[in-house]
Amino acid sequence: MALHLLDEQGLPYLTMRHLATALGLQPSALYWHFPNKQALLAAVSERILAPMGEVSIGNMSMHEAVLTLGARMRECLLAHRDASELVSSSLALGLVGSPVRTKLLDVSRLHGVPNALAEVAAEAVMHFVMGFTFHEQQRLAASQLGLLEVPPASTVEDTGADSLDDDTFAEALAMIAHGTEVSIAQYRSRQQQGSSPF
Repeated sequence: MALHLLDEQGLPYLTMRHLATALGLQPSALYWHFPNKQALLAAVSERILAPMGEVSIGNMSMHEAVLTLGARMRECLLAHRDASELVSSSLALGLVGSPVRTKLLDVSRLHGVPNALAEVAAEAVMHFVMGFTFHEQQRLAASQLGLLEVPPASTVEDTGADSLDDDTFAEALAMIAHGTEVSIAQYRSRQQQGSSPF
C-alpha cells in the first residue's frame, strides 16, 4: 500500500497519517510496526531496491558488474515515483545499505581485486545512478506540472526515461566501468613492480 501511495500521490503524501487512512487504520496502529516515519520510508526504500537482489553476477568481470548493477539500480528507481529522492534519504541516514556494494565486492573477490577499489567503484556507481535518476524524476515531475517550456521527448511509459537520457546514462556508466578497469590495471602493475599498491 505504501508503494501504491507513493506512485499515486508522490513522496510528500507518504506519511504515517496518509498511509493509515489508506489502510483504514488509526495512525497509532502503524507505530506498532514502524517507530517513526523514517523507519517507514526505509522499509519502502528496501522494497524499491529489492529487485537488485535478483541480479546474478555469475562470472562477470568488474566492468560487466558495474554496467549491470548500475543499469538495474536505475530501473528500480525509475519504476516508482519520487523513488530516487526517497531512497537517497534512506541511504544518507544509513537506514538502508548500498544496493550495489555487496555484489560488487563479491565480483572483486572473484578476480582478486582489493576491497578498497571495489568500495570506491560501488560508491561511484551508487552516487552517479542516484543523482542521474533524481534529475530524471525531477524533470518528469516538472513536465507533468507544466513547469517545463519543452517537455522531455519520447517518454517511456511507466518510467519517464527518454532515449537521450538512456544514451547519456549508458555512456557515463561505461566511463565509470572503464575507470574501474584502469584503476585495477594500475593496482596490478604496482603489485608486479613490488611497490605499495596504495
